[in-house]
Amino acid sequence: MKKLQIETLTGIRDQLACYPWDDSELSELVDPKLGIITGFQDLLDQLEILRKVDLGDIPPAGQIEDR
Repeated sequence: MKKLQIETLTGIRDQLACYPWDDSELSELVDPKLGIITGFQDLLDQLEILRKVDLGDIPPAGQIEDR
């Protein structure tokens, strides 16, 4: 997956026009500076890792043992 870029988000905002995000809000998603614990890119990276997990390697929930 490519690293998130501000141009990607501004393009989505301008084409979909579903919410009036301003440039400072989009910049915060790309390069957080206001104390966000997990940046948007970190979230996307974690979702990419989960997407690659082979679900055949994970047992059904009923087979998970309490510890």
